[in-house]
Amino acid sequence: MSDLSSENKLSLKQSGVRWLWLAALVFIVDIASKLVVMNTMEYGWPNRIELLPFFNLLYVHNYGAAFSFLSDAGGWQRWLFTAIALGVCALLVFWMRRSPASNKLANSSYAMIIGGALGNLFDRMYHGFVVDFLDFYVGNYHWPAFNIADTAICIGAGLIILEGLIDDKKKQPVKH
Repeated sequence: MSDLSSENKLSLKQSGVRWLWLAALVFIVDIASKLVVMNTMEYGWPNRIELLPFFNLLYVHNYGAAFSFLSDAGGWQRWLFTAIALGVCALLVFWMRRSPASNKLANSSYAMIIGGALGNLFDRMYHGFVVDFLDFYVGNYHWPAFNIADTAICIGAGLIILEGLIDDKKKQPVKH
């Protein structure tokens, strides 16, 4: 019995998994930045470091997900977010495996999301919370603190949207 899909399979060198170096880089930068914050800053609001009129460094713990979603849910959310992170990472690696390495925009966006998800997953598994420290604000309004992993996930998601818009534009018929 012949494998019809073998013609469509890309070697690992030809596939988007070559971009996993970017996921590793995001993971390392994220974990390193969190270690620096944890080892050099005191926890909490009174200990913030004011850098700009709209930006502080502020060491806080996030027991939830983005923007502290479900942070007060009692602990079960840790396992929910772990399962989601693992599922999303597995799906993105699957897509990277099927994508040619030359598809730079898609593969780099997937890698950024994977690196960010694994950075926050590491925190959740090791500490029981995610370390956040970037605090942007306008006047008295502060966005929820976030970290490098969150930034990479948002940039990756934005790149996926951009890629979709670019692909849609390429598929539109030329009007005369």
